[in-house]
Amino acid sequence: MTAPNVSPDKPSSSGRLKLVLIMLVFLAPIVAAGLLTVSGWQPTGKGNGQPIEPQRSFADVNIELVGGGTYAWRDSEPRLTLVALPGPDCGKQCIAMLELMRNARITLNRNADRLRLLYVGKPPVSQPAVMSDWLVGNDVANKLEAFRPTQPDTVSAVLVESNTTALSYYPSGFDPSGLRKDMQKVIR
Repeated sequence: MTAPNVSPDKPSSSGRLKLVLIMLVFLAPIVAAGLLTVSGWQPTGKGNGQPIEPQRSFADVNIELVGGGTYAWRDSEPRLTLVALPGPDCGKQCIAMLELMRNARITLNRNADRLRLLYVGKPPVSQPAVMSDWLVGNDVANKLEAFRPTQPDTVSAVLVESNTTALSYYPSGFDPSGLRKDMQKVIR
């Protein structure tokens, strides 16, 4: 029996084919992403809140805190702010929603400190314990009125990035579990 005539210095054609296939496996996703980007397609990571368009900075919104001082949108460390804006007469439903928002913050576990709670308006007098985790303030120039609900006993919310950019708006009647999911996405 004779050995096949293969030179040890020449790579076999099957080896080249394997190398080309390996390169295509790594190159294919990059080419596909480039084609999708050029065609204008962008993935939609749908959040539960409404996007605030055009984007808006809250740096010029002056909030006077109850007890003195003004609210510092930029903190010593990067932290988001959940702003609660009650409608007229924050009653039973409004208080229940404030509790759910506070509980959503608690579910962030070790990252709960990365979210500050700010209540802008007249605090409810019937349930002061609910307000223990909230900073309470007043919008001096009424710059947040566009986000405030007009129906009694309701509350809306705005999630604000640590750089003072408003991320999303949650109108009255929003799903608090959707807010919790959104917060878990942006606070890690």
